[in-house]
Amino acid sequence: MLLEQLDSEQIAIYWKVLYAMLMGAVIGLDREKAKKPAGLRTYIFVSGSATLLVSLGNALIHYFNLNMATGIIRTDPVRIIESIITGISFIAAGTIIRNRDEQVKGLTTAASLLLAAAVGIAVAVEQYLLSFMITITAYVILRFFWLAEQKFFKNSQSDSLKY
Repeated sequence: MLLEQLDSEQIAIYWKVLYAMLMGAVIGLDREKAKKPAGLRTYIFVSGSATLLVSLGNALIHYFNLNMATGIIRTDPVRIIESIITGISFIAAGTIIRNRDEQVKGLTTAASLLLAAAVGIAVAVEQYLLSFMITITAYVILRFFWLAEQKFFKNSQSDSLKY
């Protein structure tokens, strides 16, 4: 019976990861079309990884509560989230580039990578509607706000700042 329960929990985690990957793909699709350093596959992996790590953290808590004496291990799921944010921030920093014209590019890509990780975390804690709404909002912002930037801020370049 325990084996059946573990199998169903693992299948549930698998579906969560797939859903998070789908949400990451929606955000990454825009970045891929815009030929940004982090594209479709990067966003898929970021969202899926965040969900998997949080879900495994929850599974670890459950596992140790079943198999160890109570009270021996104290867990803090926030530490897993902090680690995800640290790791994704490291990856995102690699997308930020300062070119010869002293322009900084890649800030939107870096920020949206962090958002993709947050979407993955939201899926892991079963916030499906929230993760869906955030994904759609991010896609709209990434896909269409650059048009407004070009229209209203003609002298500036989207996703770049003078350094």
